[in-house]
Amino acid sequence: MKFLMTYESNPNAAPPSPEKMAEIGKFTQEMIASGIVLMTGGLVRPSMGTKVELAGGKFAVTDGPFAETKELIDGFALIKADSKDEALKLAERFMRIAGEGKGEVLQVFDAADMR
Repeated sequence: MKFLMTYESNPNAAPPSPEKMAEIGKFTQEMIASGIVLMTGGLVRPSMGTKVELAGGKFAVTDGPFAETKELIDGFALIKADSKDEALKLAERFMRIAGEGKGEVLQVFDAADMR
C-alpha cells in the first residue's frame, strides 16, 4: 500500500536548528534506503502556488500569493507501508523528530489497487 504523508510545522515555533535538520535528514535517508520512502520533498512558500478549479464546466487558474492561507504544508513523503497503522507509526516517528505540527496520512490508489 502507498500513503501520502504531509507535515505542517507549528507556525508559532522557531525554525528548526541545524542539528534538528540533520536529524530529520538522517531519518529520511534511512527510510529511503529501506525502501519505505518512495519520494519526499519540501514546499517552499506554499502560498505562492497556483490553484486550479473546475466549476460549472469552466476551468480556472489562480496564481498566488494567497494571503488568506491559514494552513501550509511544509513537506510531504510518498511511502510504502503494509497497513494504515504502519503508516501512522511512521508519521508519529517523523513528527517526534521534526517537532510539533500536524499533517495528514492519505492512502494512494494506483492501477495495481484496481485489479
